[in-house]
Amino acid sequence: MKKLILLAVSIATITTVNAQVLKRITQRAKNKVEQKAGDKVDKEIDDAVDGNKKEKKQTEESTTENSQEETTASKSSGNDDSKSSEPASMKAYSKYDFIPGEKVFAYEDFSTAELGDFPQRWNTNGTAEIVTLSTKEGKWLKINKEATFYPEFINDLPENFTLEFDLGVNNEWNSYPFYVNLTKLKSPEKFADYGYYVRWQGDHTVHLSFKPGVKTYPGNSEILVGKDGNHEINNNVSYQTWNESKNNFGHISIWRQKERLRVYVNGEKIWDLPKAFKMDSKYSNVTFGMQPSYKLDDYYVLSNIRLAIGAPDTRNKLITEGKFVTTGILFDVNKDVVKPESYGTLKSIANVLSENADIKVKIVGHTDSDGDDNSNLELSKRRAAAVKNSLVKDFNIDESRMETDGKGESQPADKNNSVTGKANNRRVEFIKQ
Repeated sequence: MKKLILLAVSIATITTVNAQVLKRITQRAKNKVEQKAGDKVDKEIDDAVDGNKKEKKQTEESTTENSQEETTASKSSGNDDSKSSEPASMKAYSKYDFIPGEKVFAYEDFSTAELGDFPQRWNTNGTAEIVTLSTKEGKWLKINKEATFYPEFINDLPENFTLEFDLGVNNEWNSYPFYVNLTKLKSPEKFADYGYYVRWQGDHTVHLSFKPGVKTYPGNSEILVGKDGNHEINNNVSYQTWNESKNNFGHISIWRQKERLRVYVNGEKIWDLPKAFKMDSKYSNVTFGMQPSYKLDDYYVLSNIRLAIGAPDTRNKLITEGKFVTTGILFDVNKDVVKPESYGTLKSIANVLSENADIKVKIVGHTDSDGDDNSNLELSKRRAAAVKNSLVKDFNIDESRMETDGKGESQPADKNNSVTGKANNRRVEFIKQ
């Protein structure tokens, strides 16, 4: 009888295991699988980014038990963190007036893609593969062959939108630029006509190229705008904010407001054209392209593609409506350090607070549902506090005017069953008090 009672108690205990424990175990198992796979995938890209071409032993980093708000890809041990892993300072973005669109409607970080494969939801006339890097979080699309790449899930570009992505290169890179086209495809099968060489076929296209500087040579961007073989705009500019010898990665920000086009590289505005887009033309697709390389082992890595709609009216929403919600304040995975790319959004909020000295706000952080509930709750609170600290430190806002809180994953703004929905749930609210 005692054995039966003990057995019944054991069964009852098992069936009432906290759902959060199961959630954490599942997440840890998932990360372990990706870690083991990542250690076998593309040792060349890890060695190149690390700046170490010699053979070296790789170690598997242990999986954290903290909230995995976004999928954390496996990482190899690295020796050279000075070039690619150190974030730019907020001061470096002091002239960055870019403000992301209000609602994310397309997002791609390749978190659901299998390592070594070409991602679903994309098409190409060449080849590329998903890899992990030793000095950057997440998964990346490694491109080292001539080809055009078409994200099929982007099929509308409204009159007001922002497009952001991260682009990296290997150490000692020295090859052709990377290309981006904003256009309307004649048909999905014609995507290859919008690669590094644009074959104008009647559709008005904004064609941009980007490449980093190398050693003493600056980076460069070219723009080509037109239709039917008519190059209405054809120009190029140089910049110092992305140089392979100092930093392998560039953060590209593209902002359309009706006819106007603004483009930024690592916080520097490199284009501001009042009439790049035609109001009587339709733009619905984005394509990426790469030319053949000077060097066979040169490559690009692409990730964190974020397409958002609308120009947020910070002042009106905060003062009149009493609440401003933004997905434009960014953090690294599972961390509470504000990324410098958030400068434009923070500046717009600071301007409203500076011009309205009687307003007090509550800053509330939110996460997506990945990971443990309690860890996400604590992370959201730490992130809200980090936003407050940045407004105090970088914009001289009186800290007594701000209080903070976090809601974790408890109040989703979107569904958590897609990377786009999760991107909308990772947000910060400013509530007028």
